[in-house]
Amino acid sequence: MATITAAMVKELRESTGAGMMDCKAALTENNGDMQDAQDWLRKKGLSKAAKKAGRVAAEGLIGALTSGTKGVLVEVNSETDFVARNEQFQGLVKMIAQVALHNSADVEKIKAAKVGDVTVETAISDAIATIGENMTLRRAASLEVSKGVVSSYVHNAVVEGAGKIGVIVALESAGKTDELAVLGRQLAMHVAAAKPLALDPAGLDPETVKREKDVLADKYRQQGKPENVIEKIVDSGLKTYYKEVCLLDQAFIHDSGKSVAQAVKEAEGKVGGPIKIAGFVNYALGEGIEKQESDFAAEVAAASGKK
Repeated sequence: MATITAAMVKELRESTGAGMMDCKAALTENNGDMQDAQDWLRKKGLSKAAKKAGRVAAEGLIGALTSGTKGVLVEVNSETDFVARNEQFQGLVKMIAQVALHNSADVEKIKAAKVGDVTVETAISDAIATIGENMTLRRAASLEVSKGVVSSYVHNAVVEGAGKIGVIVALESAGKTDELAVLGRQLAMHVAAAKPLALDPAGLDPETVKREKDVLADKYRQQGKPENVIEKIVDSGLKTYYKEVCLLDQAFIHDSGKSVAQAVKEAEGKVGGPIKIAGFVNYALGEGIEKQESDFAAEVAAASGKK
């Protein structure tokens, strides 16, 4: 058995673009022969998959999965919306969510986790080779409570548990889990619609709050207001801002006459005990990814040597 060195793995990775673990496996399977290892990767579609890795993947699906007191969200991206309707891709997203639920919400740990005889990373590479588009596991998150429920909501679902927007909400309570689950789903729907930035003002990024204060202060300075008046107006303006971006302060979408905090307090009667929102996570597909704009005519002209 040939000794597989780090330098050999690096060389194969550079020549094929395949993942490090796949390169190591290819060299091991082929007794260190570089050419045979390259052919092995090509046969498995892993070298082909690597060529697609530079392409922007901003479509895909958000997967949401809950089980009692724990829930997870995963975002798996593809290049086109068409792939999101592919059953193999949908199955891949659900499988990744299962792995995250039962193992970890750390992306690298999910990729390294075994599903049958292969890792999740290999399963993604196999799907890339089969479907023909770049795919990435972009992010994952989990919430868990000791007592209570974690509820989920998926907006624009293309299949159960997977869609364009996914939310999980954790409720801590010793009350009735069936009533808690109903409230949890309502709150998850609220988060999807209202897009809060934090549970309460204490959870907001201090830089975000400072920026809001500066904008308000500058606005009234330009109107010629004195500084002592500006300070009071800014404090009032911040309270309005908190009602817009803090979950507990927001008007509940299912009953706009109440705040979310009031709605949760009222639900305690049905649940049979105190309820605490322990956290929430909201994923919207492709947020923050810069999509490439392509000029198809220019690409065709470039390919044919014309300008």
